[in-house]
Amino acid sequence: MKKFVPLFIFLVLSFFTNAQAVQKEIRGTWVTNVASDAMLTPANVKQTVLNCKKNGLTDIFVVVWNGGVTMYPSEVLNKYIGIPQSPVYGNFDPLAAFVDEGHKLGLKVHAWFEFGASYAYKDSAQQGWLAKYPEWVGRNSKGALLKKNGFFWWNVLNPQVQDFLQQLVLEVVKKYDVDGIQGDDRLPAMPSEGGYDPYSIELYKKEFGGKMPPSNSKDSVFLQWKADKVSGFGKSIYQLVKKQRANCMVSWAPSIYPWSKENYLQDWPAWLNGGYADLIIPQLYRYDIKAYEKILKELTLQVPSTLKHKVIPGILTSLGDGYRVNETMLKQMIDMNRQYGYNGEVFFYYETINK
Repeated sequence: MKKFVPLFIFLVLSFFTNAQAVQKEIRGTWVTNVASDAMLTPANVKQTVLNCKKNGLTDIFVVVWNGGVTMYPSEVLNKYIGIPQSPVYGNFDPLAAFVDEGHKLGLKVHAWFEFGASYAYKDSAQQGWLAKYPEWVGRNSKGALLKKNGFFWWNVLNPQVQDFLQQLVLEVVKKYDVDGIQGDDRLPAMPSEGGYDPYSIELYKKEFGGKMPPSNSKDSVFLQWKADKVSGFGKSIYQLVKKQRANCMVSWAPSIYPWSKENYLQDWPAWLNGGYADLIIPQLYRYDIKAYEKILKELTLQVPSTLKHKVIPGILTSLGDGYRVNETMLKQMIDMNRQYGYNGEVFFYYETINK
């Protein structure tokens, strides 16, 4: 593991400028298995948690579902495709280690279902999902596999898909003492180009007097219909988690609105207003401070003042391609969040403090 550098001193200084607010703030980071070895071994997990603690963080969002496999030993995954866990980890359980090490240092640990309703990346045959469950896949208006930005997607309106993802979430909630579960811009979600698989077509015809879905995937009525179905799925996940463990936080980290709805059917203001989100972390990913303030202002107009405590920005601090936010902009974003009344932020991603 590499040593962390003074970059995040700015975070700590900014966090502690208001001592009374510190205890209420969520200061988190996402830990992924892509372009990072943070969760590869017990020693790495221990160092990762220690780095988070030293840098004043309170919450860790650790990936548990990516690349069509789980990062933890899963009976559900094994039942569906005969693979118990990503083979990268051998007999090691990173999630158990994060929960154990995190709680020792007083940090909260959330299970992050990063892959969401996608089943493969770049190669549709990845993990054998397509071959084994062809009826699950999403399709666009031309009947082709639903693919966006390299990701192949299931039809999240399909009850079988929903059941599988719900089983994964509940397995984690039952098996691990996680403080929360999280879906991001792929859960609950589906590219708006979808909705043309046999199941969705028949469902639409049933609810619209036998009419076929519009050829325009973004037809306003069709788009809202699909978004409402996605919202209903998110609500079902929330309710199932709360039924199992009422104190387990359910957070969502969608894209900015209304882009999130127009492109991925994530009508997250409805989730917030409907009461099936304990926390919304919109991905306000921008590379300059003027652009960041613009979407922060937009966010502030979208969130009712009575629910603002349930929303904190997700901010971009580093990427696997080498991008790294400079110290000035990092401090500006944190200060700006406080000026606009947001009590915390989550940083994408952990490697910012591991370089």
